[in-house]
Amino acid sequence: MIGGGHNGLVTALYLARAGWSVAVLERNATVGGAIASGEVTLPGFIHDLYSTNQNLFLGSQTYADFGSDLSRHGLSFRTTDHPYANVFPDGSSVRVHSDYERTIGELAKHNPGDAEGFACLYQQYKQFAPYLFGLYGSAVPSSAAVRQVLSLLRHHGLRGARELTHTLLMSTRELGRTWFTTREARAMAACWGMHLDFGPDVTGGAMFPLLEMFADMENGMSVVEGGAQRLPQALAEVLAEHGGEVRTSAEVDRVLCSNGRAVGVRCADGNTLIARRAVIANVGPPALYQRLLEPDQVPAQMRRKSRGYLYGPGTMMLHLALDGPLRWAAGSELADFGYVHVAPYVDDLARTYTESQAGLLPVEPLLIVGQTSAVDPTRAPAGSHVVWIQIRTMPSVVRGDAAGTIRHTSWPEAVEPMTDRVLTKLEHYAPGSRARIVHATAYTPQDLESADPNLVGGDSVAGSHHLSQNFIFRPMSGHSGYRTAVPGLYLTGAATWPGAGNNATSGRLTARQVLNDLRLRGWASCSARCRWTAGPRPT
Repeated sequence: MIGGGHNGLVTALYLARAGWSVAVLERNATVGGAIASGEVTLPGFIHDLYSTNQNLFLGSQTYADFGSDLSRHGLSFRTTDHPYANVFPDGSSVRVHSDYERTIGELAKHNPGDAEGFACLYQQYKQFAPYLFGLYGSAVPSSAAVRQVLSLLRHHGLRGARELTHTLLMSTRELGRTWFTTREARAMAACWGMHLDFGPDVTGGAMFPLLEMFADMENGMSVVEGGAQRLPQALAEVLAEHGGEVRTSAEVDRVLCSNGRAVGVRCADGNTLIARRAVIANVGPPALYQRLLEPDQVPAQMRRKSRGYLYGPGTMMLHLALDGPLRWAAGSELADFGYVHVAPYVDDLARTYTESQAGLLPVEPLLIVGQTSAVDPTRAPAGSHVVWIQIRTMPSVVRGDAAGTIRHTSWPEAVEPMTDRVLTKLEHYAPGSRARIVHATAYTPQDLESADPNLVGGDSVAGSHHLSQNFIFRPMSGHSGYRTAVPGLYLTGAATWPGAGNNATSGRLTARQVLNDLRLRGWASCSARCRWTAGPRPT
């Protein structure tokens, strides 16, 4: 297994449970990829460095299969029943609680039309969510995916399928206009699209908000107690119980092939690992077909397609150590919410998306303010807080500044004035926030890619999720599923269906694909050991 992100670890875990000898090779000193945590501001302040909301993993089939084992190795979650809110320049807010009646009541006070729209959209979510989540948990294309579609048709007919398809193909702007009355409620929906790479006017952007708005309402918002790093650590420890190995600081620079088939890997230090059954890579298609494989090992058409794999705009992360909670102008109780979105409105999101795509530092970036220690108080010393801010969307390469005030065009120079812009915006919505900051640490899009090469250009979702690169077109047209163009070589991770998110689905489905292929090839036993050659065994 190349790469120790959560999907790579999950693939390895399912294969080890099936009796395979599995080795996971991770370039970094620790496993986890974009699920990581650390004391990056001050000692005692534990920040989730990249992803923080772990609802998808908590609700995954992998957690259902291995949850008790993971718990034995220290994995636990803290959940808030105040999942998310939006705040606005006039001091108002829109809030979603796990208590549905309370949510509807507050929306009705804001605007009766918003409450009615939210309730009607929620009914559509409840009607169709079982089929959507079933589809997300199935390989695409597959007989399981077809069964989900047939079940939808059987229970809701063509009219229901047409209604759902119409909603899913909407942009987030269209979703808001269809269901909500005020620009505040419309912004609430559109912000969720920006978590991926769906600007307000991108077709198909409504799919993620439809699921996320209501799944987070029903389940609250969960973080890993003590830091996100405990999730991949627990996966690695359960893997070891099943006989699997994890080797860190072991960067793979070549997939080895023989007679047109993948047979092993070579590490940057010269060591090689020979695999009898399969090589699985938790990387993006460009890295696989352009870097890890020799040109003569890849069909020319596949190399050409991999060069066209699209990445979304970049992300900037800001980690704050505070001497107290944020004091939101919209009300002190907002300090209890897992996420607070600071947009403020749909038009601002659209400008931000366009500016970042043009290489410009945006004037009004979206701030996704994660109040981690409000959910998990163990993250900071008593009376103190950690705040996680994901800043969307950002240019991967800076060509200028939309506001015309930042003259720098390299991220190492632009990060300080951009951080000041973010903190100035936060100060407007949470007065006194600057005075509460004890220490701040910023990660640019370049820093994200350096930490995890799958986050190319700081794209936090490891590849665009637009319709041309989603569903049966993920990762590429003619290359859906988890097999690659090289026999014996498989691809897993966010570049494959169902894409980004800590749901572990890609890892689980990749393991299933590998096991099914080996059964079809007639391998009765897959327990033979991998062999290290051509150098000392890594420690």
